[in-house]
Amino acid sequence: MPSSDLFWMKEAYQLAKVAEEQGEVPIGALIIDEQQRIIGRGWNQVLQKNDPTAHAEIVALREAALYLNNYRVENTTLYVTLEPCCMCASALVHARIKRLVFAARDVRVGAAGSYLNLLSGAPFNHQVHIDEGPLQQECSLLLTHFFKTQR
Repeated sequence: MPSSDLFWMKEAYQLAKVAEEQGEVPIGALIIDEQQRIIGRGWNQVLQKNDPTAHAEIVALREAALYLNNYRVENTTLYVTLEPCCMCASALVHARIKRLVFAARDVRVGAAGSYLNLLSGAPFNHQVHIDEGPLQQECSLLLTHFFKTQR
């Protein structure tokens, strides 16, 4: 894994903190292009926007697509603090994200290898390279703490 992965995951973690401050599930995501520029940022906003699709990954994808003026977000890396769900994993395939780096696994609904793997190619026509682990403990603790305070 490139050494820059830790740097970018720290940025995604800060976006997760923004979500937490807004009362949302603390998940943050960002998209980096080949020149190592942030072209999309997102954090969970489902409650704030009354939008069930406003997951961190989708928000970041929308911003990146606008930046590129193209629904294809090719040759980019998505950093996200929690393994994507089925909806988000499918969106990554359709956007043609090259690489996914996530911090914490989601064994309940993760779609990048924990529960399902929708990014490995079949049945889709695009494969996303997956790396995991940077800031795993910190991101897991942030989510655990959030849900404990919600109960």
